[in-house]
Amino acid sequence: MRIVVVGGTGFIGSRLVKQLRSRGHQVSAQARDTGLDLLTGKGLPGAVEGAEAVVNTIDAPSFDAAAIPFFRTTTRNLLDAAEQAGVKHLVLLSIVGIDQVSQVDYYRAKVAQENEFKAGSIPYSIVRATQFMEFVPKIMSWTTDGNIVRLPTTPLQPAAAGEVVDVLADVATGAPLNGTLDVAGPDVLTLDRLGRLTLDAHPDGRSVVVDESAGLFAAVVGDAITAPADARLCCTHYTDLLSIG
Repeated sequence: MRIVVVGGTGFIGSRLVKQLRSRGHQVSAQARDTGLDLLTGKGLPGAVEGAEAVVNTIDAPSFDAAAIPFFRTTTRNLLDAAEQAGVKHLVLLSIVGIDQVSQVDYYRAKVAQENEFKAGSIPYSIVRATQFMEFVPKIMSWTTDGNIVRLPTTPLQPAAAGEVVDVLADVATGAPLNGTLDVAGPDVLTLDRLGRLTLDAHPDGRSVVVDESAGLFAAVVGDAITAPADARLCCTHYTDLLSIG
């Protein structure tokens, strides 16, 4: 099967390309550093030519309101090129619970991106994942001040990137869902707890202080970005990842 992974040199995209190739598929990794510009459409017709399925794993360059026109424009350009090329299946990587957190610009942008997929003429699948376990240290860096990491008690249900990639590969090579599949890790942990677990396993002189106003996740109310009841749960626990990190 010929599959194009847009964003195929990024954190998730590169892993997905490797996974699909290991399964025997013909995979093309397309990204800005391979000459593809989704904002202008440059390189798109050639990138998707002959593809049976296209997986979109790109991220916006910022988390602010500029992400909304970015996702709308890039998605429309991709959909137009895919339709012209006769692509039979479009797959989008998205985020669990984004429609429950309208006060966050980036989440509203992802909802807009999903809506473009749903409104298009090509059969689609949307895979919504919870936050990646591998991103917890980065999240902590956003609210680090000296030796203090300020984190809210927002409940998260992080998933290991490799397991999300496995699900993406399954979906990309299967029949279109024309709907959404939610994927999450096995445990719900508050963000401050995740921070403490991280520093217990890899101490660096910092300590965690609860601050309900700190960072992007402070805007999340309740368990909005944890998995719904029908989600597919992965097996890796965050402490498993820390033990091999």
